Amino acid sequence: MQGRLQQLQTELAGRTIETSAGGGMVRVTADGRGTVRAVVIDPVIFAKHDAEFLADLVTAAVAEAQRRAADLLQAEMRKVPTLPFAAG
Repeated sequence: MQGRLQQLQTELAGRTIETSAGGGMVRVTADGRGTVRAVVIDPVIFAKHDAEFLADLVTAAVAEAQRRAADLLQAEMRKVPTLPFAAG
């Protein structure tokens, strides 16, 4: 079981999750474990919005990527067979 969980972590690290916020003005790429790998910000946002707005969009996109990674992990964990416990 422990080996399967390690294998699952390795597999999730190789998967890519992409999210966006603000109509695509901020895009985040994360791996299947929820680790953010890239943040892309449309330069137009700097001319039209303040730093607080940008921070909100980045936070939203990162949170969505991490939520999707958690959902992916849960879905994969459901596939891992559980060990039967011996009745005592």
